[in-house]
Amino acid sequence: MSFTRRNLLLLATAIGIAAGPATAYAADVLNVGAYPTNPPFEYKNESGTFEGFEVDIVNEAAKRIGMTTEIADLGFQALFAATTSKRIDVAISSITINPERLKSQAFTQPYYDSDMGIAAKADSPIKAEADLKGKIIGVLSGSTGEAWTKQHQETGGFSEVKGYDTQQNLLLDLSAGRVDAAVSDVPGLEYSFTRMKDLAVKARIKTGEQYGLMMAKDHPLLGKLNDALTAMKKDGTLAAIHKKWFGSDAPADSSTVKEMPMPKA
Repeated sequence: MSFTRRNLLLLATAIGIAAGPATAYAADVLNVGAYPTNPPFEYKNESGTFEGFEVDIVNEAAKRIGMTTEIADLGFQALFAATTSKRIDVAISSITINPERLKSQAFTQPYYDSDMGIAAKADSPIKAEADLKGKIIGVLSGSTGEAWTKQHQETGGFSEVKGYDTQQNLLLDLSAGRVDAAVSDVPGLEYSFTRMKDLAVKARIKTGEQYGLMMAKDHPLLGKLNDALTAMKKDGTLAAIHKKWFGSDAPADSSTVKEMPMPKA
């Protein structure tokens, strides 16, 4: 068979197309969305770079599937639309896996177990859920703290539930006395209170919450990232990341250490 110059060009193009996806995939970028003021899970340092427990997790998981990450600064509520629209591949920000979210989102297996807490001024008489009657409660809009507070508002007799766009604004209002208490995830609260000495977690709300990487339901990388998390648990990498950011060993029976099934709707 004789080949003209045009034939050779077409053949070269076809070979390039065939090889292209494999090469592009190996060097591909995992687009991640994160809420920027959620230490120690994720936050921006002085240079504007994201750091934190979940940042280390997603960076390592991406590395293990041959990818690098680019992390975009998004509001907490915006993360859900961003994964659904595929503006981003993955959302991190201590996002609780729950049945309502699983209707529209997919999650990897969990990697962190948490509870919610009731926070107030350190000298506040609030010590338990019963003490919230007649009080103004602050929450992060779109969070499970907001869902719990609104669900219990009538039975608990809360006078008002105020939503905030950032945890920082919520805690500043708590410190200033514009809300009587805040309901949010315990780890983030305790980390913030290492600097805001006038505030404290006054009670825990046992919820069995677990965090995972959130993605679109049909995302082709969901299984690969889930497998990467399994490997990170088995070789101790996830436990080491926990130790780095929380200063303690993850409980032996926690989702940070144990391989867990991928959540299903």
